[in-house]
Amino acid sequence: MTYSGVVTVGGPADVHELPDLMISKVAVGPMANNAYLLRCRATDEQLLIDAAAEPHTLLSLIGESGIASVVTTHRHPDHWGALREVMEATGARTYAGRYDAEGIPARTDVLVEDGDTLRVGRVELTARHLVGHTPGSIALIYDDPHGHPHAFTGDCLFPGGVGNTRKDPKAFESLINDVETKLFDQLSDETWVYPGHGDDTTLGAERPHLGEWRERGW
Repeated sequence: MTYSGVVTVGGPADVHELPDLMISKVAVGPMANNAYLLRCRATDEQLLIDAAAEPHTLLSLIGESGIASVVTTHRHPDHWGALREVMEATGARTYAGRYDAEGIPARTDVLVEDGDTLRVGRVELTARHLVGHTPGSIALIYDDPHGHPHAFTGDCLFPGGVGNTRKDPKAFESLINDVETKLFDQLSDETWVYPGHGDDTTLGAERPHLGEWRERGW
């Protein structure tokens, strides 16, 4: 089956099969949050991005093999609603951005800095600190050696714009600057974007609209 990135709450996961990594996307909770399960194909080690809601759904997706780690992209409650239950059920190591961990009411084992490397089996992910939606939001970049990059952007980049900055001009300027310099300036147009809600996109699809986003201020 061809991966589309289109998922619905209560529906099945969509699976993106890459040579070294399998990415399963599922939508959960009242805000239709996306959660992503990454599995290293060489070792079967797994990592979950955003234990957002519906712990039973996430644990069913994870399966009997469990997970080694959970990464929370940012402090907003709709992205960690099932974190404690998933932690208790799996014993997973937890990661969050250094400046958002204090706003997540669960244990954070590793405080993530900009540029840090996280691993799932033999696969490496690079963390990028994107400031504006929250003080410590992080995106994770997988630079596939067999193809193009893949970016898990939380609520910092969506089809059609950057994340909500609550009409704060300084927060918007910070976020769009970080998204431009750390994502668009460094990654190719083919980069696949996996956001915290809704459908996927690519940097190439969004790049022509950066000027429009700056002009409108959101």
